[in-house]
Amino acid sequence: MYVVATAGHVDHGKSTLVDALTGMQSDRLEEERRRGLSIELGFVWTHLGDVGEVAFVDVPGHERFITTMLAGVGPVPAVLFVVAADDPWMPQAAEHLAALDALGVRHALVAVTRCDLADPAGAVSRASAEVERTSMRGAPVVAVSARTGAGLDQLRSQLTAMVGALPQPDPDADVRFWVDRRFTVRGAGTVVTGTLPAGRIARGDELELGGVRLRVRGVQSLGQPVEAATGVSRVALNLAGDEVAQVDRGSVLVTPDAYHHTKVLDVRLTGGHQRGDRLPGHLQLHVGATDVQAQVRPLAADLDPDLVRLSLERPLPVRVGDRALLRDPGSRTVWGVHVLDPAPPPLGRRGAGRARARQLADVTGVPDVVSEIVRRGLVDDRTLRRIGVPVDGPPSGAVRAGGWWLSAERAERAARETARMVAEHDAAQPLDPGLPLTVLADRLGLPSAELVSAVVAAPLRVAGGRVRAQAPAASLPPEVERAVTALEQELAVSPFAAPTAERLAELGLDVRRVAVAAKAGRLLRVAPGILLLPGAEQQAVDLLSGLPQPFTTSQARQRLATTRRVALPLLDALDRRGLTRRLPDDRRELC
Repeated sequence: MYVVATAGHVDHGKSTLVDALTGMQSDRLEEERRRGLSIELGFVWTHLGDVGEVAFVDVPGHERFITTMLAGVGPVPAVLFVVAADDPWMPQAAEHLAALDALGVRHALVAVTRCDLADPAGAVSRASAEVERTSMRGAPVVAVSARTGAGLDQLRSQLTAMVGALPQPDPDADVRFWVDRRFTVRGAGTVVTGTLPAGRIARGDELELGGVRLRVRGVQSLGQPVEAATGVSRVALNLAGDEVAQVDRGSVLVTPDAYHHTKVLDVRLTGGHQRGDRLPGHLQLHVGATDVQAQVRPLAADLDPDLVRLSLERPLPVRVGDRALLRDPGSRTVWGVHVLDPAPPPLGRRGAGRARARQLADVTGVPDVVSEIVRRGLVDDRTLRRIGVPVDGPPSGAVRAGGWWLSAERAERAARETARMVAEHDAAQPLDPGLPLTVLADRLGLPSAELVSAVVAAPLRVAGGRVRAQAPAASLPPEVERAVTALEQELAVSPFAAPTAERLAELGLDVRRVAVAAKAGRLLRVAPGILLLPGAEQQAVDLLSGLPQPFTTSQARQRLATTRRVALPLLDALDRRGLTRRLPDDRRELC
């Protein structure tokens, strides 16, 4: 299906024209038919040649219903712009055209109606000139009469060509369904309608409204129940859920957990003002079929008046690259909005706005993972996905870990800071070298210990959840060195006469200092409280090889000239290393 919206001044024949094209009646309300003007959005459809079904969103042209008009046009990719041959160029036509231009609509067709009542040449010339100054430049202009049928075949041909050239939406895209009507059907409950720009909605799906899940009980398209609808299409949804009463016109239903709902966004404006003009502080933002009040803050008007920050009265699911419209209801001035960043950093200190403007100067509004990671420095996969930035082709040097991305610049800075903090800690605490990853993550302002691990570079290493120097220090702290040297002299005389607890206390070798000496390779911890020199195990094997095999513990103790306090844990250690083997009768033999 293809969807086309109408636009144009009130009473220029929009509804009459689409009714003639489709054979249906777009004005649904009795008041609309009585007054001869559209008040609500109307929906009719027809079959056009090779392209198939084409639905029309018929919008009101009266100035009092501009919000309803924008709700109908917002999510629709193409427009049928209508002007009357028997009327001059009218203010509402100009406002509609300005709104379409601000939204960046490129696919358009102009119909000059009532050509049976007046020569259409003047209207055709004026409409062509006005459209040529907008994003719809080059749009065909066709003179028609809905009453006589003149020009309708040519209009159908041009419609077929226009919709056939529309880009094909992604059926696998995340759903963002802008509700433009809500009503209750007896026996079914709440029904909403809207234009589905892309993605797929099926019966039984769940959609999210401001964090609340709603279930799709039924789907209709073109008045018929279907199992599923894909964009672009006009869709009616029968909804169920505990909070279904919250749904109203202007609500947005989305794929659960797929969108970033924001109240603050940085945008680039187009049209509506000249350099030096002062923007109103509050304007109405129209996006999709929704409108909200927005507070407007220029980031740095003297640097770039088009870069502004919008603060919305309620959060909306907005993505990078979205097109929207700002409107001043008083002056009727409109500005185009191109979303650059729907998840911007706060502007705190003085001068932050100017710095932000410089940062956004070259941002195009086209989703780009390289730009996002470089500009943000730190961002998680979930945020990138929610703001519509595919993680494809990250920048060179970027680091990813734990679902987070670090830019190359921030990764290098984190690596330098890590090395500095570890060096400072080791100098102050030589008996407790290295820092835990979690401590470093906190000090570096990183959300994940995995990120710290990913930026660690030589001469540092990660071991046991800590970042440590690549190799043990060449020398021990002076007090430890003196104690170990004394112990080495004693053990050189009696290699297996492990010092007692009292002797270790005399030397000042507590548990921490023993650990430092053992890690430095100066002492061998055979068991808690049993310290020998490195190489003692192999020395023991050499001595035990002189015994008849197998041998008893007593024989081993005598051969090693030591006590049972040392012999038993030493023999156990030899068993664990596979140097000796313990037999069922508690004797041992060398392996």
